[in-house]
Amino acid sequence: MRWTFRILLAAAATAALSTGALAQDIKIATVGPMTGSDAAVGEQMRRGAEMAVKDINAHGGVLGRKLVLTVADDACDPKQAVSVANQLANAGVVFVAGHYCSSASIPASAVYADSRILQITPASTNPALTDDASKKGWNNVFRVCGRDDSQGRVAGDYIAARFKGMPVAVIDDKSTYGKGLADETIKAMAARGMTPALHDSISQGDSDFSALISKMKQAKIAAIYFGGYYREAGLIVRQAKEQGLNAVLMGGDALVTVDLWKITGVAGTGTLMTFPPDPRNLPAAQPIVAEFKKDGYDPEGYTLYTYAAVQVFAEAAAKANAIKLDDLSKTMKANKFDTVIGSIGFDKKGDVIGPDYVIYDWKDGSYAELKKS
Repeated sequence: MRWTFRILLAAAATAALSTGALAQDIKIATVGPMTGSDAAVGEQMRRGAEMAVKDINAHGGVLGRKLVLTVADDACDPKQAVSVANQLANAGVVFVAGHYCSSASIPASAVYADSRILQITPASTNPALTDDASKKGWNNVFRVCGRDDSQGRVAGDYIAARFKGMPVAVIDDKSTYGKGLADETIKAMAARGMTPALHDSISQGDSDFSALISKMKQAKIAAIYFGGYYREAGLIVRQAKEQGLNAVLMGGDALVTVDLWKITGVAGTGTLMTFPPDPRNLPAAQPIVAEFKKDGYDPEGYTLYTYAAVQVFAEAAAKANAIKLDDLSKTMKANKFDTVIGSIGFDKKGDVIGPDYVIYDWKDGSYAELKKS
């Protein structure tokens, strides 16, 4: 398929280049679900990385050397993620902006640690990614996005306040991301004195939620918290409305794509999600947003986060005057970086120091930050 794993330097072209010319290139990659049910987010990552590489190369590259980008597909599958990570390591990649799904990022991070490759994920939010890397003494894992313990706290607090005294369901898709986020939300709800009236699971790839919706109708559910990805969330919203259940669905950052609305249509009105403050509104982002829109693309969701991950690598390499992992890691933890998503720094685990999550609602095919009453 068009965006499945490929090395952008074709074998014939590589053979034609001299060893000296090749030494000038710095190989980097972005990895995510370029195919499969989450391919819309894979496209966000691809476009963000490609634009960042284009802009950085236009301004002299990194340490005077050209960035060469590989776009790789893990389809959010852990085994495929490990396979791709090994291929990238063998190809001499020094930095990866990825992965998207936490269930892919976590196993791939072990390959990158063994191969001394810097990993900056724009989207994997499960706390175990950086927590476990830190416990193992790895210094290669960073993220420019937030964590699910923060995201779940914001969601749980909101649900407990808005739906106080009403029956709430918590559903997850059993994935590392979805179950982890649902668990963090339940924890935050419990701290506010609320227990879910219904706690259930689905499987990724499910399409018929009639039985689950009947169960929720019986329990008179007023709100659904869904830990999972946009496809299943959209189907639950649409089918719930079709079956007469008017509960509000709230989810996490995996809902931040217009493809959600393509599934729900007007039934998605009022659907809620957590995501950091929209970087498209930042003054620093305006030239880049304009550049994307000139090409007919709205850089929603994780587009600018992936752009920022590549920016951080480039800026860290410039500050360290090196592209070796130890130099990059030390530099990243000791400095702040001006990026398209704002000024960011990293703590000792590699987690981003930056804005917390806010709540958005969907209306007329787009999402906007929910105004505080």
